[in-house]
Amino acid sequence: MDFVDILGNIWSGFGTTAGVVALALLYGIPFALVFGTLQHELTGWRRFAVTSFIEFWRSSPIIVLLFVFYYSLPMIRIELSALAVGSMVLGMNIGGYGTQAVRAGLQALDRGQKEAGISLGLSPLQNLLLVQMPQALRAGIPTYINLLIQLIKGTVLVSLLSLADMTFRAKEIAQITFTPAPAYSALLLSYLIICYPLTILGRYLEQRHGSTERRQDV
Repeated sequence: MDFVDILGNIWSGFGTTAGVVALALLYGIPFALVFGTLQHELTGWRRFAVTSFIEFWRSSPIIVLLFVFYYSLPMIRIELSALAVGSMVLGMNIGGYGTQAVRAGLQALDRGQKEAGISLGLSPLQNLLLVQMPQALRAGIPTYINLLIQLIKGTVLVSLLSLADMTFRAKEIAQITFTPAPAYSALLLSYLIICYPLTILGRYLEQRHGSTERRQDV
């Protein structure tokens, strides 16, 4: 089996990897938006409760969370597939980091933005959704691209649940051929092919956003 064949076999697991990323985003994006906003808006014990929930997902090791939810939930008669557990854990973990980007974006806004919305007769919710949130999200675009890259790289762990993703295919090839070096080198190249264009996109958006900010300051 030559290197090209190895690459082809590894990329046969791309559909599973992409599926995990897509489903993880369905968990992570709402989690980041809702809980990042709540952490910014709430005070007292309610903010403490929100922060505790965020920190559970953000601070716990992903591999431990995967095993806990995959092997422990059936004990209380809750059975989830490996795909469901993998996407939920990765999505909530990356969403936990996303909450901090959302919160920081809202905190960085000038107080006049909020006051301007109030003067226009907008309700607090309308002010948040129509005035504050678009600006906060725009400022955090480079961070969100980095989190997406981190999420993609984190999918290597779902192979531990026997999901036939790209990493699982590489492990199979290494075990069959008894030559792990080509298999994992091809896997490294595959993730580089996926992630590096996103890195370039993140740099471009960061430069564009920075230039826009400078124009506004002027």
